[in-house]
Amino acid sequence: MRWEQLFTDLEARFEDLERAEEEQGMPARERLVQGVTTTVERLRGALGLRVRVTTRAARLAGELLQVGVDWVLLEESPGRELLVPIGSITGVEGLTARTGAPTVGIGSRLDLRFALRGLARDRSSLSVFTAGGAEVNGTIDRVGADHVEVALHAAWEARRSAEVRSVMLVPLGGLDHVRAVPLG
Repeated sequence: MRWEQLFTDLEARFEDLERAEEEQGMPARERLVQGVTTTVERLRGALGLRVRVTTRAARLAGELLQVGVDWVLLEESPGRELLVPIGSITGVEGLTARTGAPTVGIGSRLDLRFALRGLARDRSSLSVFTAGGAEVNGTIDRVGADHVEVALHAAWEARRSAEVRSVMLVPLGGLDHVRAVPLG
Protein backbone atom coordinates (compact mmCIF):
# COMPACT_ATOMS: atom_id res chain seq x y z
CA MET A 1 0.00 0.00 0.00
CA ARG A 2 1.27 3.50 -0.86
CA TRP A 3 0.62 4.92 2.63
CA GLU A 4 2.69 2.20 4.27
CA GLN A 5 5.59 2.93 1.93
CA LEU A 6 5.27 6.65 2.60
CA PHE A 7 5.44 6.15 6.38
CA THR A 8 8.36 3.74 6.03
CA ASP A 9 10.21 6.36 3.98
CA LEU A 10 9.40 9.08 6.51
CA GLU A 11 10.64 6.94 9.40
CA ALA A 12 13.90 6.28 7.56
CA ARG A 13 14.37 10.00 6.88
CA PHE A 14 13.62 10.83 10.51
CA GLU A 15 16.21 8.31 11.69
CA ASP A 16 18.75 9.81 9.26
CA LEU A 17 18.03 13.30 10.61
CA GLU A 18 18.39 12.09 14.20
CA ARG A 19 21.77 10.56 13.41
CA ALA A 20 22.93 13.74 11.67
CA GLU A 21 21.86 15.90 14.60
CA GLU A 22 23.65 13.63 17.08
CA GLU A 23 26.80 13.82 14.97
CA GLN A 24 26.54 17.62 15.05
CA GLY A 25 26.45 17.58 18.85
CA MET A 26 22.74 17.80 19.65
CA PRO A 27 22.01 14.93 21.99
CA ALA A 28 18.66 13.18 21.79
CA ARG A 29 17.83 14.21 25.37
CA GLU A 30 18.14 17.92 24.49
CA ARG A 31 15.86 17.45 21.49
CA LEU A 32 13.29 15.75 23.70
CA VAL A 33 13.41 18.59 26.25
CA GLN A 34 12.99 21.18 23.50
CA GLY A 35 10.10 19.18 22.09
CA VAL A 36 8.03 19.51 25.27
CA THR A 37 8.94 23.12 26.17
CA THR A 38 5.89 25.38 26.21
CA THR A 39 5.51 28.99 25.13
CA VAL A 40 4.99 29.99 28.77
CA GLU A 41 8.27 28.34 29.80
CA ARG A 42 10.17 30.05 26.99
CA LEU A 43 8.66 33.41 27.93
CA ARG A 44 9.49 32.89 31.61
CA GLY A 45 13.11 32.56 30.58
CA ALA A 46 12.95 36.17 29.37
CA LEU A 47 11.58 37.76 32.56
CA GLY A 48 13.18 41.17 33.08
CA LEU A 49 14.18 41.51 29.42
CA ARG A 50 12.86 43.98 26.90
CA VAL A 51 10.89 42.07 24.25
CA ARG A 52 8.86 42.89 21.16
CA VAL A 53 5.48 41.18 20.97
CA THR A 54 3.37 40.95 17.84
CA THR A 55 -0.33 40.27 18.42
CA ARG A 56 -3.21 39.80 16.02
CA ALA A 57 -3.80 43.57 16.07
CA ALA A 58 -0.64 45.35 17.25
CA ARG A 59 3.13 45.47 17.70
CA LEU A 60 4.04 46.01 21.34
CA ALA A 61 7.32 46.36 23.20
CA GLY A 62 8.33 46.45 26.81
CA GLU A 63 10.03 44.78 29.73
CA LEU A 64 8.55 41.37 30.45
CA LEU A 65 7.40 41.69 34.08
CA GLN A 66 5.28 38.57 34.62
CA VAL A 67 4.13 35.48 32.78
CA GLY A 68 0.94 33.70 33.80
CA VAL A 69 -0.45 30.45 32.45
CA ASP A 70 -2.11 32.25 29.53
CA TRP A 71 -1.03 35.91 29.77
CA VAL A 72 2.01 38.16 29.95
CA LEU A 73 2.51 41.54 31.60
CA LEU A 74 4.75 44.05 29.84
CA GLU A 75 5.88 47.47 31.01
CA GLU A 76 6.01 49.77 27.97
CA SER A 77 7.37 52.64 30.04
CA PRO A 78 7.29 53.46 33.75
CA GLY A 79 3.66 53.22 34.89
CA ARG A 80 2.36 52.03 31.49
CA GLU A 81 1.65 48.33 31.63
CA LEU A 82 0.13 45.96 29.10
CA LEU A 83 -1.72 42.73 29.82
CA VAL A 84 -1.51 40.47 26.76
CA PRO A 85 -3.33 37.13 26.42
CA ILE A 86 -0.90 34.53 25.08
CA GLY A 87 -3.66 33.43 22.69
CA SER A 88 -3.43 36.78 20.89
CA ILE A 89 0.36 36.63 20.48
CA THR A 90 1.61 35.75 17.02
CA GLY A 91 5.33 36.30 17.67
CA VAL A 92 7.90 37.37 20.27
CA GLU A 93 11.37 38.81 19.61
CA GLY A 94 14.15 39.37 22.11
CA LEU A 95 14.23 35.98 23.82
CA THR A 96 17.46 34.34 24.90
CA ALA A 97 18.28 30.63 25.01
CA ARG A 98 17.10 30.56 28.64
CA THR A 99 13.89 28.68 29.47
CA GLY A 100 11.88 29.17 32.67
CA ALA A 101 10.26 26.65 34.97
CA PRO A 102 6.93 25.02 34.18
CA THR A 103 3.77 26.26 35.87
CA VAL A 104 3.00 24.32 39.04
CA GLY A 105 0.78 24.63 42.10
CA ILE A 106 -1.43 27.66 42.53
CA GLY A 107 0.29 29.40 39.61
CA SER A 108 -1.50 27.03 37.25
CA ARG A 109 -4.84 28.50 38.36
CA LEU A 110 -3.88 32.18 37.94
CA ASP A 111 -5.19 32.52 34.41
CA LEU A 112 -6.20 35.53 32.31
CA ARG A 113 -9.58 35.78 34.06
CA PHE A 114 -7.76 36.04 37.41
CA ALA A 115 -5.59 38.91 36.10
CA LEU A 116 -8.62 40.68 34.60
CA ARG A 117 -10.55 40.30 37.86
CA GLY A 118 -7.65 42.04 39.62
CA LEU A 119 -8.03 44.97 37.21
CA ALA A 120 -11.79 44.99 37.82
CA ARG A 121 -11.26 45.09 41.61
CA ASP A 122 -8.80 47.99 41.24
CA ARG A 123 -11.35 49.92 39.12
CA SER A 124 -8.41 50.84 36.89
CA SER A 125 -8.99 53.04 33.86
CA LEU A 126 -7.98 51.01 30.79
CA SER A 127 -7.76 50.91 27.05
CA VAL A 128 -9.05 47.55 25.82
CA PHE A 129 -7.96 46.47 22.34
CA THR A 130 -9.84 43.80 20.44
CA ALA A 131 -8.44 41.29 17.97
CA GLY A 132 -10.14 43.29 15.21
CA GLY A 133 -8.12 46.38 16.11
CA ALA A 134 -10.85 48.34 17.94
CA GLU A 135 -9.86 50.34 21.02
CA VAL A 136 -12.32 51.16 23.79
CA ASN A 137 -11.65 53.08 26.98
CA GLY A 138 -13.23 52.37 30.31
CA THR A 139 -13.22 50.17 33.37
CA ILE A 140 -13.76 46.43 33.62
CA ASP A 141 -17.06 45.84 35.40
CA ARG A 142 -17.29 42.05 35.23
CA VAL A 143 -15.24 39.06 34.17
CA GLY A 144 -17.24 36.00 33.17
CA ALA A 145 -16.18 32.49 32.29
CA ASP A 146 -15.37 33.48 28.70
CA HIS A 147 -15.84 37.24 28.45
CA VAL A 148 -15.17 40.61 30.02
CA GLU A 149 -17.62 43.52 30.32
CA VAL A 150 -16.15 47.01 29.97
CA ALA A 151 -17.98 50.14 31.16
CA LEU A 152 -17.13 52.68 28.47
CA HIS A 153 -16.10 56.16 29.61
CA ALA A 154 -13.35 58.66 28.85
CA ALA A 155 -9.90 57.26 29.56
CA TRP A 156 -8.88 60.15 31.79
CA GLU A 157 -11.97 59.86 34.03
CA ALA A 158 -12.64 57.54 36.94
CA ARG A 159 -15.62 55.25 36.53
CA ARG A 160 -18.77 57.01 37.71
CA SER A 161 -22.31 56.00 36.73
CA ALA A 162 -22.95 59.39 35.13
CA GLU A 163 -19.82 59.08 32.94
CA VAL A 164 -20.54 55.57 31.59
CA ARG A 165 -21.81 55.77 27.99
CA SER A 166 -22.49 52.04 27.62
CA VAL A 167 -21.16 48.61 28.51
CA MET A 168 -19.33 46.46 25.95
CA LEU A 169 -18.98 42.69 26.21
CA VAL A 170 -15.71 41.36 24.76
CA PRO A 171 -15.28 37.58 24.47
CA LEU A 172 -11.88 36.57 25.89
CA GLY A 173 -11.00 35.07 22.51
CA GLY A 174 -11.52 38.50 20.95
CA LEU A 175 -9.29 40.33 23.45
CA ASP A 176 -5.96 41.43 21.97
CA HIS A 177 -4.43 43.36 24.88
CA VAL A 178 -5.24 45.74 27.72
CA ARG A 179 -3.26 48.90 28.49
CA ALA A 180 -3.32 50.69 31.84
CA VAL A 181 -4.24 54.35 31.45
CA PRO A 182 -3.02 56.73 34.14
CA LEU A 183 -5.76 59.06 35.44
CA GLY A 184 -5.34 62.79 35.17
